[in-house]
Amino acid sequence: GEGPGQEEDRRGEPFVGAAGALLGKIIGAMNLTREAVYICNVVKCRPPGNRNPEPAEMATCLPFLKAQLRVLQPTVICTLGACATHALLETDAPISRLRGRFHDCGDRLWSPNRDCLVMPTFHPAYLLRHPEAKRAVWEDMQKIMRKLGLS
Repeated sequence: GEGPGQEEDRRGEPFVGAAGALLGKIIGAMNLTREAVYICNVVKCRPPGNRNPEPAEMATCLPFLKAQLRVLQPTVICTLGACATHALLETDAPISRLRGRFHDCGDRLWSPNRDCLVMPTFHPAYLLRHPEAKRAVWEDMQKIMRKLGLS
């Protein structure tokens, strides 16, 4: 995700508010648990007024995220929303154009010999405002499930 909201900042955990509850349902529908996936944000502290992180804030925090990912060495990363997608894929293309297909990112995060795919999708907070986009997100999750051998 992009960064902690008010509830996440208060509790010190990512995705615990309303968007987090929806994310939990999505993860559960994938036959996974929150404990089975690593959930994190691009920026580590809440931007003032719960605004989107500014480029300088993301640039400051990105080395920490990349260090986390180097340790984890995931084979699939699902970026939730434009901020996370733009940060990891180093692009400013619209999320609507990037979502729905895998993008290679291993060489941006660790050794070029390590495969890693990114599946951008809409942020759960977006889905709360635009429930018609849930079908597209579920299609993205099904692609992830196939890639991981979960379906």
